[in-house]
Amino acid sequence: MAPNSATVATVLRQTIYYHIDNFCLDSALFFAERLNAHDRSSESAYLLALCHFRLGDSKTAFETSRSAGFRGVHLGCAFIFAQSCLDLERYKDGITALEKARGLWTAKCNIGKHSSTTRAAYPDAAAVSCLLGKLYRAYDDKKKAVLCFEEALKTNPLMWDAFAALCDMGVNVRIPSIFKHTDSFARNFDLEPGMTLTFESTPAIPEPLRKKVGIQAVSDESDPFEGNFSGNGMLFGDSVQSDSLSLSRLAASNARYNSNMSLRGGQDGMETPNGTGVAILDSQATRMGVAQEPPQAPTRRTRAAQAAVEPSIFDGPSKTGLRFGAARRRERAQEQPSDILDSSIKAPLPAPATTDRKRTASGHPVQPRPVNGEEPRRSARLNVPSRTTAASRATAAAATGLGSTAAREVKKARPPASRIGRPGSGGMGRVVSGNRKPIDDPNMEVDQAEAPRVKEPNVVQVPPPKPAGESEPVKIDEALKWILDLLKKMAQGYLLSSKFEGKEAMNSFLSLPRSQQDTPWVQARMGRALYEQANYVDAEKHFQRLRMIAPTRHEDMEVYSTILWHLRKETDLSFLAHELVEAQWDSPQAWCALGNAWSLACDHEQALKCFKRAIQLHPKFAYAYTLQGHEHTENEEFDKALTAYRQAIAADRRHYNAYYGIGKVFEKLGNYDKALYHYNAALMIHPAHAVLICCIGTVLQRQRNIGQALPFFKKAVELAPGAPEIRHKKARALMATGQLDEAMKELIILRNLAPDRAQVHFLLGRLCKMLDDSKGAVRHFTIALSLDPKASSQIKQEIEGLEGMMDESMLP
Repeated sequence: MAPNSATVATVLRQTIYYHIDNFCLDSALFFAERLNAHDRSSESAYLLALCHFRLGDSKTAFETSRSAGFRGVHLGCAFIFAQSCLDLERYKDGITALEKARGLWTAKCNIGKHSSTTRAAYPDAAAVSCLLGKLYRAYDDKKKAVLCFEEALKTNPLMWDAFAALCDMGVNVRIPSIFKHTDSFARNFDLEPGMTLTFESTPAIPEPLRKKVGIQAVSDESDPFEGNFSGNGMLFGDSVQSDSLSLSRLAASNARYNSNMSLRGGQDGMETPNGTGVAILDSQATRMGVAQEPPQAPTRRTRAAQAAVEPSIFDGPSKTGLRFGAARRRERAQEQPSDILDSSIKAPLPAPATTDRKRTASGHPVQPRPVNGEEPRRSARLNVPSRTTAASRATAAAATGLGSTAAREVKKARPPASRIGRPGSGGMGRVVSGNRKPIDDPNMEVDQAEAPRVKEPNVVQVPPPKPAGESEPVKIDEALKWILDLLKKMAQGYLLSSKFEGKEAMNSFLSLPRSQQDTPWVQARMGRALYEQANYVDAEKHFQRLRMIAPTRHEDMEVYSTILWHLRKETDLSFLAHELVEAQWDSPQAWCALGNAWSLACDHEQALKCFKRAIQLHPKFAYAYTLQGHEHTENEEFDKALTAYRQAIAADRRHYNAYYGIGKVFEKLGNYDKALYHYNAALMIHPAHAVLICCIGTVLQRQRNIGQALPFFKKAVELAPGAPEIRHKKARALMATGQLDEAMKELIILRNLAPDRAQVHFLLGRLCKMLDDSKGAVRHFTIALSLDPKASSQIKQEIEGLEGMMDESMLP
């Protein structure tokens, strides 16, 4: 018989999702091709495109999902098609596909629906809006990109990609308005009915109570429904129609269970709480999305039904626990009424009346309590062995405990009466101790007086299990508030660092818990914030910590290599570069680090090859273009340098380093107006960059506007007090404006910062010469000559002029 086509497709889909979840992508692709050949539908095309995209084959994913994706008739195909368009730089096609499918994803939110057992197969409004914003941003439509990212954050404030994109675009965002706790968003995390019903969540029954009272706990292994149920089809939100076969089997087993329990109930219609198996069956049906009425509780078994399965009552005790002789057993069997014995074996007894429901161990009805309060005679009860075997107790517990509750409330026994024997007891010998009065409880099948003489356990009243998820909303609200508060601090630091406000960003990151500070992302952001302040020494410490925490991380390593380049640590930079390249040769950050190492070694040709390789690996890597432009500038290849800088700006409009590079090229070419224009453009992006401010002052100084240049030098020194070059330019400007005392203070600080720089001592010598301090001038010129012998001609000219001054001062 040919299999059902829909069932085959369902099994194949579950197999594909299984392999995707377990990262067996090649197997997932293999079965996706089988499914697409068997069922030519949009769903099959989506799964095939998804497998190709997960494997990094964007071109094949584009072709596979284009038919249904570009028309917007299937959300999954449209989403994969748009993702492929983003990789292939076909931004307009991706935007068109998502806009056509807008009716399929608008006003949908899947946050909180993803767990270890449930998952949404298709993206929601936040995910699609974020992808649409990325496409608009790449398409250079900033206005629509901002709107899409805002919509994504309104739907899901935990969409960090959208927030980071807004910060990287330079948009002013209000963090308290984004990361705020709302009831509508918190309710997305509420667990659906049936999702929290697990065996671990139900209160465990004490071990002595299970053994003595007869409560049977159903475990995972013994549950027939749980063992045979497969949830693969529901992991990604498949419809109930795809599991029609499983549902039909589940319904059939449920009907058989109810019919069996109703047949066992006999004529006794007393209600009993549901058994564990029925509760588990209902929970499984609820998880599969089937709305059904709970099955009727199984009725209590009657005396007649128990008579056929309880040999301990009618057939005497088993041989394993026999405590009496064979003669006494035969004597007791002969004195029992034969009609009761035969009827109990051959056919079940009819349902007893309410007053005749209690019987002794031999089957005699218990005499009802007299109205006048007189005690019944104990001879009315037949004797039973004082102890029953463990097997008989287990059989009775299994027969009577089906569908019963964990414990049964037993009425308190009456005070014992005096022991009075009755003559003519039928020759049964001694009577079992019956000091307790019979309990007038219709729910008890066996008289308490006929129970074994073993000490009865204390009946423990097990409280009803607490409804699952009763306090979940409160816990979820607390967890969301904690997460949102944490995100506010991290978002504040990220926003400030994107605005290049390094000090404020550092304060935000330092307010995080210590455990969060010691994470790679936070350490990288703190290092970058200090790098943007030109505080290379402290920035290096954070990147060293980052390398200890995550030695395999390649992101932000190009910044770390630049820090080592500024600190002139050639050995550390070379070690970092070779370690990164060996670990991952196709990483653009690794090749940028290697290029910086060659640049520090003054081998610019090798550095250019490394930067070119980084660009080949990542064509949108703006910093690689900038480093390439710096090397062309060092080689005085200004046309190539300008091309590289412009390509960096095309990759990232807010990459201020490229504007700085263009300004430096025009400055060297003597075009100071264009240099000022590009320096100011870079300063608008990064208003607190000390080097940019110093460059503006330098250009103004070369234009003979020393008065206008001096404020820029002072501001640059305030922003970077430990930068020797900036203080050197400030000291020269002070000397040019005649502020010699302030210039002397700056040069003394500069000498302490860089005592091995010949330029510092040369400038101190000239300042001493201007102050008529010939001895100090000679000392500093001599130190400068020893530090830089190449500048001996210029230093000797200054010394000769100083000797002439000394000779003139000695004249009368």
